[in-house]
Amino acid sequence: LSLPFLFLDTIGTFLVSALFGIRWGILVGVVSNLVLGVTSGPTNIPFALVQVAIAVVVGFIANRWGYTVKTAPIAGVIVAVVAPLIGTAIAIAVFGGLTGGALDVLVLWLEQAGQDVFGAAFWPRLGTNLIDKILTALIALAIIRAIPSTLVKQRVAATDPA
Repeated sequence: LSLPFLFLDTIGTFLVSALFGIRWGILVGVVSNLVLGVTSGPTNIPFALVQVAIAVVVGFIANRWGYTVKTAPIAGVIVAVVAPLIGTAIAIAVFGGLTGGALDVLVLWLEQAGQDVFGAAFWPRLGTNLIDKILTALIALAIIRAIPSTLVKQRVAATDPA
């Protein structure tokens, strides 16, 4: 969509994890990153581990409490914190903190302002993830609700009162 600081690249992982569980969510997330690595550049491939974490969080929440109006935003918030923690560690270990994206300007600015490399790489990612992942969680919920209930696993359809 080319929206600034909004990626929506994990909708498939959220959706499949909520509907089919952690294993299928991991598969979708990892394959998505591999495809992005081929089509958009290899810098995406190491971040497949972030997709694994997203699948675990969303799949666990959906399995335990269902994927509902109440649990989807909670999943989004948890993922919004977990994803940049893992993504920052990967960005630092593999790329020295800079990945060639728009956030690099903020990372460099924070480093020049005296922030340690982890903090400089983490805080901009956290800010964008809070918006992106909560919106992604809600979009995945909207897609699930649009699917006829006869096609959706009982744990998702039956646990949401609306």
